[in-house]
Amino acid sequence: MARGGGHSVSPVWAGFLYFLLVFAVGFPIGTVRTLGIEAGLGVGRLMAVVIELPIMLGASWLVAGFVVRRLSVGDGLAPRLAMGGVAFLLLMAAEAGLSVVLMGRTLEAHVALYGEASHGLGLLGQVCFALIPVLHPARAAG
Repeated sequence: MARGGGHSVSPVWAGFLYFLLVFAVGFPIGTVRTLGIEAGLGVGRLMAVVIELPIMLGASWLVAGFVVRRLSVGDGLAPRLAMGGVAFLLLMAAEAGLSVVLMGRTLEAHVALYGEASHGLGLLGQVCFALIPVLHPARAAG
C-alpha cells in the first residue's frame, strides 16, 4: 500500500514530475533574474544568480518532498538517485534546448558557458537540485 496518500510509481516518473514542477517554478524566476535583477537593477549576472540560487534550491526542496511523499518514492538510495538523476538530465536537456532555440547558440557555445562564473554556479545549483531527493528525509512510518 502506498504511503502518504499517493500511489507508488517508478523513480523515473518521479524524476520527470520533479523536473517539470521545478522547471515550471524556475522559468519565471529565471526570467525575473535576467530581466529584473540582472538588467533592471544592474547587479550583474553572477550576483543575480547568487540571489536566485537559494530561492530555486528552496523551491526544489519543497517540490522534492511533495513528489517523494505523493508518489511514494522509496527511502533507499537507488530510487532517490534515480529520481534526481532523471530530473537532472531533463533539466540539462531543457536548458541546452532553450539556449540553442531561444538564444541561437550552438550546443558547443552553450557548453562553453559553464566556464563563466555565473553559469558554473548555476551548474553547481543544478547538481544540488539533483541531490535534493537523496538528501530529503525518509518518510514517517505509518
